[in-house]
Amino acid sequence: MPDSVTLADLVAVLGPRIGLAYAHGEAEASHRFLHEPGDSDLPMAGHLNLIRPNRIQVIGDFEARYIETLGPTEHERLILDLAAADTAAVIFAEETCPFEQMPTRCEHPLPVILCTRAGSHELIALLRYFLQQRLARSVVRHGVFMEILGAGVLISGESSVGKSEVALELISRGHRLIADDAPEFARIAPDIIRGTCPPMLRDLLEVRGLGVLNIRSMYGDSAIKHGKYLRLIIDLRDRGVTAPVPEDRMNGSRGEVEVLGLRIPLVSLPVAPGRNIAVMIEAAVRAHLLHLQGYAAGDDLRARLRLQLQDAEPVSSAEGRET
Repeated sequence: MPDSVTLADLVAVLGPRIGLAYAHGEAEASHRFLHEPGDSDLPMAGHLNLIRPNRIQVIGDFEARYIETLGPTEHERLILDLAAADTAAVIFAEETCPFEQMPTRCEHPLPVILCTRAGSHELIALLRYFLQQRLARSVVRHGVFMEILGAGVLISGESSVGKSEVALELISRGHRLIADDAPEFARIAPDIIRGTCPPMLRDLLEVRGLGVLNIRSMYGDSAIKHGKYLRLIIDLRDRGVTAPVPEDRMNGSRGEVEVLGLRIPLVSLPVAPGRNIAVMIEAAVRAHLLHLQGYAAGDDLRARLRLQLQDAEPVSSAEGRET
């Protein structure tokens, strides 16, 4: 999990949107990380809680009214307790800010104090979304990540198997490039993995013999997609190489592969001269979308065969009795 996101980064992103401003500790914001080694189980953002403290404590109208009832000694004790709980920041929502002064002495780093006009519930939702995106578990997988028929599809395979060439043909057929060679995937929710392109490789596709191509410049903005949820992996392999998943004449070479703890559907396609791989990938994606709706052509054919055998069985028995 990344640990390079600081409070200063958070304020830079959310500040203009919700009027997030510093009240105390602005100089320390760039040194206060939102994730530290060993605190993976620490809640990241929520309303004031000293029993299981949040990394970012949010003070709403109710909490602010309680704090205003505290005497000077209790007021200072609360701030010291927040510091001892390793609180990175305290954000006062709804234009409240009872912390007018900070203790002059503290054994632990004092939290950075911020104020905003946003409501506490809206603020917590924004904080959790920001932290989920920036601190999500991530991994880089070799391949070309594309949006095909509205689905995020990773085209993987050994080097020189033809991934970039088939990606170029798919782009010419109206599909969109997200990332070539080293797409980054992050698990942003319990059942969602999102793939994006590293800034250095954005808009670029390398094709053997043609070099590096700028797809946005060649095909326009509509040929590029910033990010997409990973829904399917299509593994290209030489025809003589054994498929990484079971092969079935009815349903093809289908299986699953684990990515960041989630099982992602995988289709293995053999590459051979004369095969139009771009068309086969389109067909594989269409078949996958139908499968998500509960339909599989192979299962349909098996059902038809069973019905035909059931219908034919009485006829064969009657002919046997007549002879």
